[in-house]
Amino acid sequence: MTHINLLYASTEGNTKSFVEKLKKVAIEQGDTLNARLIGDETEYANETEPFFALVPTYLTGGTDTGPEVTEIFTNALGEYIDFGNNARHLKGVVGSGNRNFNVQFNLTAIRYAKKFNVPMIAAYELRGSVFDAEIIYNKIKRNIGEQ
Repeated sequence: MTHINLLYASTEGNTKSFVEKLKKVAIEQGDTLNARLIGDETEYANETEPFFALVPTYLTGGTDTGPEVTEIFTNALGEYIDFGNNARHLKGVVGSGNRNFNVQFNLTAIRYAKKFNVPMIAAYELRGSVFDAEIIYNKIKRNIGEQ
């Protein structure tokens, strides 16, 4: 049995919906999945176990990937990971977004992976499908022991 911890941001419910799909996959595989929503009201805590971050992409300031583009709505998760030694326990990032935004699709997760020097595990569009959840869950499981 595998135990996986996820921290995630969800403003419109898409990421939360995908987390529910991941939980179903975990149950089907006999695993446990502990997922916590991190938002502006979340009090900082010191993480003591490995975890993965799931982050949607919400941006302002342009249509490219340069410094003029800034994150909105997901900053609380990044700040939480930055707190204390939490980044040391981050094992990888899964991102989401809307493919209509071309190069900005999944940009937040790509930036998190680079900033925290962890693998970019996978990306899915909007709420993701059950098929996406099965594939991504297994990718997360494979990355638990790495790093």
